[in-house]
Amino acid sequence: MTLAPVPKVVCGLVAFAIFWILAVFPAVPFLPIGRTAGSLLGAMLMVLFQVITPDEAYATIDLPILGLLFGTMIVSVFLERADMFKYIGKLLAWKSRGAKDLLCRICVISAVSSALFTNDTSCVVLTEFILKIARQHNLPPTPFLLAVASSANIGSSATPIGNPQNLVIAVQSKISFGNFLIGILPAMVAGVIANALILLIMYWKLLSIHKDEEDAGPEVVEEEFDSHRFSPATMSHFSSLNSQEWNAHLESASIQNSPQVQILRNRSLNVSEVIAAPGSTFDSARISNVSNGITSLTREETSPTSTAAALDPDVPASEKKSNFIMKWKRVLWKSCVYAITLGMLVALLMGLNMSWTAITAALALVVLDFKDARPCLEKVSYSLLIFFCGMFITVDGLNKTGIPSALWDFMEPYSHVDRASGIAVLAVVILVLSNLASNVPTVLLLGGRVAASAAAISQADEKKAWLILAWASTISGNLSLLGSAANLIVCEQARRAPNLPYTLSFWSHLKFGLPSTIIVTAIGLTLIR
Repeated sequence: MTLAPVPKVVCGLVAFAIFWILAVFPAVPFLPIGRTAGSLLGAMLMVLFQVITPDEAYATIDLPILGLLFGTMIVSVFLERADMFKYIGKLLAWKSRGAKDLLCRICVISAVSSALFTNDTSCVVLTEFILKIARQHNLPPTPFLLAVASSANIGSSATPIGNPQNLVIAVQSKISFGNFLIGILPAMVAGVIANALILLIMYWKLLSIHKDEEDAGPEVVEEEFDSHRFSPATMSHFSSLNSQEWNAHLESASIQNSPQVQILRNRSLNVSEVIAAPGSTFDSARISNVSNGITSLTREETSPTSTAAALDPDVPASEKKSNFIMKWKRVLWKSCVYAITLGMLVALLMGLNMSWTAITAALALVVLDFKDARPCLEKVSYSLLIFFCGMFITVDGLNKTGIPSALWDFMEPYSHVDRASGIAVLAVVILVLSNLASNVPTVLLLGGRVAASAAAISQADEKKAWLILAWASTISGNLSLLGSAANLIVCEQARRAPNLPYTLSFWSHLKFGLPSTIIVTAIGLTLIR
């Protein structure tokens, strides 16, 4: 594709630059309108500058992707109400054998849950649990927070529903859910293992120092899991601690580490609100997805008085029967939620339309709930869907300037996926662009071109090119703290956690993220099928 006329190129670049600035820095002083409004502003400028026509703008919005996002948000809401994520959290404390065992367990649970329920969901659910466990065991939080964020990104690469860029790739490439999973699963497993080993090597001494202080019982942890509730994101007034302040606090608290004091202290914890502060994340639309679509979820709880009533011989038999019926209705409802979710995953593996499968599962859960669906629908992150609409239009406008095609024509001879050097060059290009322009715009810009170049070689190479794009664009998020929304969810929640907030610094993340990203990406590229 040749370059468009100079005025069109200039206008397209201006519109895309505004979109990019607001996507990376949503609270810039001269235009603090946020990422969602920034994506709409970029789209409007593309149409206003006549880089793209209104009809072309509407046509570029990918409805299957939006439908898949909408459906998975609704399913996540019901899974939270059914205590799925509470059970996942309990696995972290079940028969734990020390800090290193806990670190490996976090890596596995974070990766698996991210593949099934998106990486952002896993991070928002697990971060506060990790901080509580680290505090109870007098452990440094840094390696565990890094394990949550990095493993969530790696695990999400395995499925089309693991992260937004994979949704785009699965829909555009028409690769089935099963083929996508089979193609990347070996790389994902190897990546999680390599990532865990890197964490153990880097923090072995630090984890060993605290080994003798890891005697808090799992019962206390489970009690906190049971009492954990998620609430809307709001500003917190707690100040955060850096790693040195955290260690100083642990040292001063070690004299109070008796089991009795620990129990009293744990019982006094108040669960605060999950935070994803505007302007502090790389992709606020995805953060909003988490805070609005995953958090602030109501659960039906079994009252302690109901349990006591069931055991009290003085309580009337009719009340006992009523409590028994309510309990088993709750159990039956939760079982049905899990069964419908499992059915959705089976349907996806069978190759059925991903968008309509997710929407069908979501509506089945709404009908099963047999209540007004408005509260559930209000938890959907419509700002995320709007962000995607604006981004589709803005990126398509940039494509029509001819600049991406010209750049790809220069790189294409060196990026063939039928040889190792070409794969390495392609991976480097994806890694750099994903950290500069974010991974979803990178996929939208490169996807069609990379696939077309590979298709000229063979059909198998075309599928491989799509999977390489999915793998590299996802793992690139581990490079720096700003590389993915999952990283920043963990950072912000830790910084604003109640009782003992903690700051995960940019440099502490980069010190781990740089070698991890390079090693994990390289290992995965050799295993993608």
